[in-house]
Amino acid sequence: MTFGLRLVLFTRYPAPGKAKTRLIPALGAEGAAALHRRLAERALGALQHCGLPVEVRTTGAPVDVFERWLGPRHFIDQGDGDLGARLSAVFNDGPALIVGSDVPAMTAAHVMAAAVLLAGHDIVLGPASDGGYWLIGLKGPAPALFADMPWGTAAVFAETQARAQRLGLDLGLADTLDDLDTPDDLARWPELLA
Repeated sequence: MTFGLRLVLFTRYPAPGKAKTRLIPALGAEGAAALHRRLAERALGALQHCGLPVEVRTTGAPVDVFERWLGPRHFIDQGDGDLGARLSAVFNDGPALIVGSDVPAMTAAHVMAAAVLLAGHDIVLGPASDGGYWLIGLKGPAPALFADMPWGTAAVFAETQARAQRLGLDLGLADTLDDLDTPDDLARWPELLA
């Protein structure tokens, strides 16, 4: 079932003013960074309970700074380019499921269900309720899925789904989950603000 599958967490270092910037009006720069820190730690914890190899793809600080924060792990710098280029590069190394660090409800069960789906499909997407996706899984490279994508808009999931269809990729859909990006999203998870 795992066919060399890696679980990949995409995250940024929780530096005030650089992390969860859309939440700064509600939480301030320090508060937004602290929330990002908790979310990333929560996401990493969920991935670690899956029993598969976990990579942390980083940005915003050198790897040694991430090691001081999260302990010794398999860290890889996300590299250059837009989000699409950085996501696409992950699949050059083989099968992977990528998740972000801003999906508070994500559990190991959600991730493992997506891994099972990927065993029988070419691509797996976990839709986010805002029109993006919280998870993408592929067995190998498919750069056309990521190039010139309108990242950060409500069109990302639909456009990715349409591109997968045009490329002849068999798509499996994971559960739809909410991500936490804007001040309006905060009301769903009051426990994260305590």
